[in-house]
Amino acid sequence: MSQINGTMMQYFHWYIPSDGNLWNQVQGNAKELAEAGITALWLPPAYKGSSGGYDVGYSVYDLFDLGEFEQKGSTRTKYGTREQLLAAIKTAKASGIQIYADVVLNHKNGGDETEEVNAIPVAWDNRNHELGDTKKIRIYSQFNFPGRGDKYSSMKWHWWHFDAVNHNAYDWSDKTIYRLQDKHFETDVNLRHNNYDFLMACDLDMANAQTRGEVIYWGEWFLETTGVDGFRLDAVKHISTLFFHGWLDRLREFAQRDLFAVGEYWEDNIEALHEYIHATGGRMSLFDVPLHYKFHRASRMGAYYDMRTILKGTLMTQQPALAVTFVENHDSQPLQALESVVESWFKPLAYALILLRQEGYPCVFHADYYGAHYEDRGYEIWMNSHRWLLDKFLFARKYYAYGEQYDYFDDFNAIGWTRLGNEDNPHTMAVLMSNGSENSKWMDTGKANTMFVDLTEHIKDPIRTNEVGWGKFRCNGGSVSVWVESDPATPFAMILGK
Repeated sequence: MSQINGTMMQYFHWYIPSDGNLWNQVQGNAKELAEAGITALWLPPAYKGSSGGYDVGYSVYDLFDLGEFEQKGSTRTKYGTREQLLAAIKTAKASGIQIYADVVLNHKNGGDETEEVNAIPVAWDNRNHELGDTKKIRIYSQFNFPGRGDKYSSMKWHWWHFDAVNHNAYDWSDKTIYRLQDKHFETDVNLRHNNYDFLMACDLDMANAQTRGEVIYWGEWFLETTGVDGFRLDAVKHISTLFFHGWLDRLREFAQRDLFAVGEYWEDNIEALHEYIHATGGRMSLFDVPLHYKFHRASRMGAYYDMRTILKGTLMTQQPALAVTFVENHDSQPLQALESVVESWFKPLAYALILLRQEGYPCVFHADYYGAHYEDRGYEIWMNSHRWLLDKFLFARKYYAYGEQYDYFDDFNAIGWTRLGNEDNPHTMAVLMSNGSENSKWMDTGKANTMFVDLTEHIKDPIRTNEVGWGKFRCNGGSVSVWVESDPATPFAMILGK
């Protein structure tokens, strides 16, 4: 069986219009994306958030409402109705594209009624430090789901299903974190603030058997209902690692297949990622956040960044089998809380690094592929579409990015590599990029006296390798060139229409 290079696309960004049309777009674009080389789509949270049809999905209200019930001011979610979601998934899978669902299991928000509870205030910067005695507060912790009733699940949520909150309905100016009386923070979580169990809203208490049971039941229901192929797990550093042992094992057993899972552990610290992978027994991949920050810094520093170090200290190089590589996402895009923009000029270089090398499982961002234009907090943002080049990189990944990889990371500003192909995909590729001036580099292709052309069309003149397969490949300043064999028998002829 021939090897296929998988490529994921994050099919949304934070500022996608709240018009209920995204699921229709998935259905309409699935075949085209599959032909381009996308093999999986990461979809946004599909369930009802506390802001109804305007909610991006991370402020979870009802996990069972996939755009079916009149709740929180709308029937549909921001992205469409349940019927549209299921039709989109069916079409995508028929096109050969897997679907990964975004799952938020850390918290719930938008409770239907309040409950009076005893709680202990704790410090934001030290969650283990109590700020005073137990006091009575009123919190939105009762979830009745009046629009859905008991359909799919009869469980109603109450204060005892949570361990902490950051609101007090007796005093809306009170933003203190409150740990509910007789509750305890999980200890197998990120240790920022001495304990980072609490993130926002009503924090799920995974030590509560009913809470765990409902979340497991929902996972099985969701798999059966949608047929998704895996999950993107939100905010995993705030959730018990032992919980994911049980949850993922149970769902994989239920599905009777190897469901893919990738966790969002947002830390620019490679050791923290290694520790989490160890703690979860390799049950999930992680997004390569350190690599993203390297792209961010390189794009800001320009020619002053040492390109020889661009991949050092990343999950991509240290645990490639569990690394999901990305350039930008909905959290890092402009005006978001984790804003760490990769400047537009550098994005082609960054995408070449994740799409055309052998390490990692790359993820293309919707706003980088299609572009984005939005306004927030008085700022107008334009994100450029890089589709013209990304389609070429995807083509190269599909047909050329195979076999042995020879690296030439020996110059401060210019780095390159070659892929020598394999039995099923025997064609060779050479990639060269520079964050400074135009550059050239001798690289071994293993193909003697062979003509190569720049797939990106940045360099118009072809080059020919010598009698031992080495060629002097070129690239423009602040640019990347992807050199492929130009023989009519190679896949390159497909682009030429031959």
